[in-house]
Amino acid sequence: MTQPPNQPPSQPPNQPPQQGGFGPPQPPQDATPQDAVPQDAVPQDAPPQPHAPDLSKAPGPQSAPQPPAQAPAPGQVPQASPTPPTTPPPSAPSGPPQPQPGYGYPQAADGPGQPAAPPAGAPGYGYPAQPGAPAPAPSAYGQPQPNPYGQPQPNPYGQQSTAYGQQPGYGYPGQPGQPGQPGQPGYGYPGQPTMPMQPQVVAGGGSAGSGRKINAQVAIIVAAVVAIALIVGGGVWYANSDSGGKKKEEASSGGANGGGGDKGDTGGGTGGKTSGGSEKAPADPSSDVLFKLPMPVVKKDDSVGVRGSWLTDKAYVKTGVDGITGYDQVKGTKLWTIALPGPVCEASRFATDDHRTAIVFQASAAETARCDQIAAIDLAAGKQLWKKTVTSGDYVIDFDNVTVSANTVAVGSSDGGAAFDIDSGKVLWSPKPADTCHDAGYGGGPKLVAVRKCGAYDNPELHIQTIDPVSGKVLSEYKLATGIDYASVVSSDPLVVAADVGDSAGDGSGISDFFSIDNKTGKLRTRISVPGAEYAADCEGITKVEACTGLAVGNDRIYVPTEEHDGSGTYSRTNEVVAFDLATGKQTGQRADAGDGYTIYPLRMDGGNLIAYKRPPYDKGGQVVSVDGGTFKQTVLLENAATDEVHDLEISLSPEYSEVVFGQGRLYMSEVYADDNATSGGDPEYLAVGFGAAAG
Repeated sequence: MTQPPNQPPSQPPNQPPQQGGFGPPQPPQDATPQDAVPQDAVPQDAPPQPHAPDLSKAPGPQSAPQPPAQAPAPGQVPQASPTPPTTPPPSAPSGPPQPQPGYGYPQAADGPGQPAAPPAGAPGYGYPAQPGAPAPAPSAYGQPQPNPYGQPQPNPYGQQSTAYGQQPGYGYPGQPGQPGQPGQPGYGYPGQPTMPMQPQVVAGGGSAGSGRKINAQVAIIVAAVVAIALIVGGGVWYANSDSGGKKKEEASSGGANGGGGDKGDTGGGTGGKTSGGSEKAPADPSSDVLFKLPMPVVKKDDSVGVRGSWLTDKAYVKTGVDGITGYDQVKGTKLWTIALPGPVCEASRFATDDHRTAIVFQASAAETARCDQIAAIDLAAGKQLWKKTVTSGDYVIDFDNVTVSANTVAVGSSDGGAAFDIDSGKVLWSPKPADTCHDAGYGGGPKLVAVRKCGAYDNPELHIQTIDPVSGKVLSEYKLATGIDYASVVSSDPLVVAADVGDSAGDGSGISDFFSIDNKTGKLRTRISVPGAEYAADCEGITKVEACTGLAVGNDRIYVPTEEHDGSGTYSRTNEVVAFDLATGKQTGQRADAGDGYTIYPLRMDGGNLIAYKRPPYDKGGQVVSVDGGTFKQTVLLENAATDEVHDLEISLSPEYSEVVFGQGRLYMSEVYADDNATSGGDPEYLAVGFGAAAG
């Protein structure tokens, strides 16, 4: 989903199953899993289709499909047309792909070098296919499936993509098209039939192009009137959109940038009313650079992991190359240091209410040292509580991930999982050599969730288990379909798992679908399709089960950023955050715009509100905003200076590659690797930077 940019954003030219130790296995599910990986059979006469997952089998009873004769009710997704288009899409052009128009412009059907318009009735941007509706054409996987993303386009990378111009507005349902007209709404608004739009008028009174006649000008005026009508209609739809039902504001403690929310915060709401958070807007959100922590010295051509950053009541705590240090939150002076014999491999992003957490580290700095040491750390007192290793026979096990839930430290690996009491270090469970399954990792926070692998290495079965954090007893279990090799725990309560189904994300993000699972019953609530070309988030599920960034879960919703796209200004880029209901899988209609030139990333929940960071354009400073969970109104909590020095410092620590922690009105951004670039000349690099009002 998210690819490293080649240059700073918005930069103008020339500018910078088998339960093993967890008890008896549960009986396998007889029904076909709703997350089944589609088959690769493709009819020879079928046109190529984008690799979008088949979501036509969603849980629960569904009503019969309705013909798209009228606009859907607010908050509903229009049904796919039961009748396939009578004209097949044109074959892919033999020459290079043609440039596509900007966001929200309709395509010219069947024009030279242009694809046909998408079938009438295609659902809107980001929506999963509707169950029960007959599909217009066979999918690329050999199963009927509507194509909500338009016709495939060739691209220079040899993969199929979708022309942006064929997409409806971000985050909203599309409307059935009229004969001879494209079926997408204007950008960012609920779908209504639209007329083809003329090129926009450019500065100086001219237009994009030459030889415009009076009838084209009239068309522009008419199009503007239609756009105004859409805006008004969109405002009404916005005001009345509500997923309804009782919502539970789930909580988890925030460490590094990722999904989750504030620990201990729970409440109720309906999607329109949510409890406020603890982060309050200051009278003046302007911030200064509080401190800059120098990058630790490492050997030439060396790189050392420094993953791990936390906030306590008094300290900002950051991992270094040979220890963990607590710093004064304003001055950046050292409060305490815990020395370690080797670098930290993994750090839990969760901590207990009294600020105890856990890490996995190496026993030395030697190249042969492995990640086999486990320790509990008291972040408030600045001391190591205990240190442990786990053996299987004579072999000391390496661990890939670590988390904390209640008073339990849980570590997972390809050799199995283990757990310890965080107070005493007592072993609660450990791998059994006779197990044919193993706990690849755990998701912590409000509940403890295991991702358990069974079967052959190249064809595993993944079991998502909610377990008792003390006994390890399985409380509920959901089995993902065979063919899904890796999964990530985005949130443990409500339980949300991310996976790249059939490797269809296509961007290395590890996410093509979210699975909302009932913790109590182990049943699938809904499955949400988030195509990699359209949504920007990342999960490192291959080894790090709980390493998801750019996501947040709360109010029984998941908040997901869209990919960047062209903004309204010259050279500008922007994106949005949209919300999906974890009960229905549908978008709620809420959307938080980054603003022209900004890129928005969810950080965590704050009660019922979303805390998000906005990476700045070239001429402004970054922001931290609180997004109201009901109205989606944004409140600026912090805004960095727009000076070149501060801007360069800020964008060097982009949240895509760094840890971002916000709390108590202050923002901390830090590296996850230390290398020798800081001492080899060039621009200075820093381990971490604090931003905020000095007296805040």
